[in-house]
Amino acid sequence: MGMQCRICGKKPVTGNQITRRGKAKYLGGVGRKVTGISKRRFKPNLQRIQVELDGKVTRIRVCVACIRSGRVKRPQKAKPFQSVKV
Repeated sequence: MGMQCRICGKKPVTGNQITRRGKAKYLGGVGRKVTGISKRRFKPNLQRIQVELDGKVTRIRVCVACIRSGRVKRPQKAKPFQSVKV
């Protein structure tokens, strides 16, 4: 699945880009005028990170909101040059 968060399902949404000209009234102008409206897409901020799912470490695409909120469990990194205790 492209461009979609595997945790929350966030995906691109459509909207408008509004182009304006003129000076705002509170700055002494006659007001801002809309000169053009074009379609655009708002894309989620996805990152490919390693995640621990069901005891396995896999790479998935997750939005930054899920990473920051702690909805994703990151794998424990092993320290380099350490002998494994049995």
